[in-house]
Amino acid sequence: MPKLPVLSAREVVKGLSNQGFQVVSQKGSHIKMKKKTSKETRIVIIPDYDEIPVGTLKSIIRQSGLTPEEFIRLF
Repeated sequence: MPKLPVLSAREVVKGLSNQGFQVVSQKGSHIKMKKKTSKETRIVIIPDYDEIPVGTLKSIIRQSGLTPEEFIRLF
């Protein structure tokens, strides 16, 4: 896996928005994004932090269904 960049929640939201995800709600400090396709619906939860920890970023990548390489190319 390539080295992941240090990203804020707003940067992640912007990158996932470019991939078809939409913000559907925010509860407290967590942002919920959703993407519907003909095959599936993906939901990603993003903590609204200035710096998202690496482990949390890996979880976001897994939830989004993107490969780490595809995710990194968004930024």
